[in-house]
Amino acid sequence: MKKRLLLFFAFVLTIGTILSACTSKESSTSDKGGKGGQPYEIKWYTIGTPQKDTDKVFAEVNKYLKKKINATVKMTQIDWGDWDQKSQVIINSGESFDITFTNGTKYVQNAQKGAFLALDDLLNNEGKDLKNVIDPALLEGNKIDGKIYGIPTNKEAARQTVYTFNKRLVDKYHFDITKVKTLEDLEPMLKVIKENEPSITPIATFKAYLPYDYIFNNEMPFGFPIEGDRDHVINFFESDLTMQTYKTMHSYYKAGYLKEDAATSKDSWPMDVENWFVRMGDSAPYADLLWTRSAKYEVVSAPAEEPTTFNDSVSGSIQAISATSKNPKKAMKFLNLLNTDPYLRNLVDKGIEGVHYEKNSDGTIKDLPARVDQYNLPTYSLGNFFVLYLYGDDPKDKWDKFKEFNESAKPAPTLGFHFNSDPVRAEIAAITNISKEFYPALATGSVDPEVYLPKYNKKLKEAGIDKVLTEIQKQFDEWKSKQK
Repeated sequence: MKKRLLLFFAFVLTIGTILSACTSKESSTSDKGGKGGQPYEIKWYTIGTPQKDTDKVFAEVNKYLKKKINATVKMTQIDWGDWDQKSQVIINSGESFDITFTNGTKYVQNAQKGAFLALDDLLNNEGKDLKNVIDPALLEGNKIDGKIYGIPTNKEAARQTVYTFNKRLVDKYHFDITKVKTLEDLEPMLKVIKENEPSITPIATFKAYLPYDYIFNNEMPFGFPIEGDRDHVINFFESDLTMQTYKTMHSYYKAGYLKEDAATSKDSWPMDVENWFVRMGDSAPYADLLWTRSAKYEVVSAPAEEPTTFNDSVSGSIQAISATSKNPKKAMKFLNLLNTDPYLRNLVDKGIEGVHYEKNSDGTIKDLPARVDQYNLPTYSLGNFFVLYLYGDDPKDKWDKFKEFNESAKPAPTLGFHFNSDPVRAEIAAITNISKEFYPALATGSVDPEVYLPKYNKKLKEAGIDKVLTEIQKQFDEWKSKQK
């Protein structure tokens, strides 16, 4: 009898455990609100300097969301310089939250280790409106092992690196920036600025551009050439092109065109401080208008490369749903609205009409002082560009030009390929530390590349770079063989 009773109690406990697990799983995927039918609070972490009027704006956001999907949103911004570290601590801690901004290799790595949910089923249901408007190239380029782990911002899918100039100085000295095709073409202009504008730093510190498709980023020595042999990964720090580029940067450094502490400076060179002549960055159609509006003085750009669709351009801004989310369906419903509902998208991005911006008679908008000073979020990090209101000075064909830009771009060699670094984790860690030691000084011209590049490459060899190159090539060849 005792044995029968023990078996019975064991059976009851087992059934209870199974039912508890099922209930837990159901609650994690259900679309109910909070307790007692109250609105579910979506916890959203995103990048950018925290703003004074965030609570005011999201009070309006939440009024709308309660009616639409019985939810509210608690948005927490983490400042630019703290983002990488703090966002990763949140993910690693196992904290329960719903949505996070992510991009690039962090997106890939966190998806591969299970920190983000695969969203294919949610996209086909709660996110079907979103799926219908987003550029298919963006979704395809963000697949990892055939699944989508994040919602990319529907914007430019391609990348075009440009030299951006202070237009006042371009006009003052009658520079023809259309002739700028290479880094060396900047020299005559830099010389004039150095000699005549003592309050201006000729080059707002940037890392020299190199035409490679990087596996990790431009600091790590793994890339596929954009031109020429696009099927084989190389250590591009061994190339003649890299040596020549860094020699040019070093000559600029010695001439005083960059700050003496260029390699170590934490100065982010904000555009709203007019203390620079030329800088380098990624552009999109009519970007100069956006940058001019933000800086409050005119800038003008010249391309350093043709538009190209890279993994980091399609994954430059993503919203992922955390594996710890208690209500992924509700999170997806919010992302669906954020990317398809013009009212919500503009409210989150521009703030409150009449407070942060006002509408012109033709439907375009104009920023009010509170938009600039109290609620200025990074547009690219929030969602679909194509439902944003145009400013009065925006070209009417702005979004059409974005689509043309995407269609004109050529794919990078590794578009859609995501390297799994697990087999060479130790080597990658060692190479990362070596690159942090050498790359900033070389790329800013702060040291002589004829002395330091050989030292850099010797240390890379000792750290096992050849093993990593072999593993990248192996995985790339396997991936390439499966492409249609």
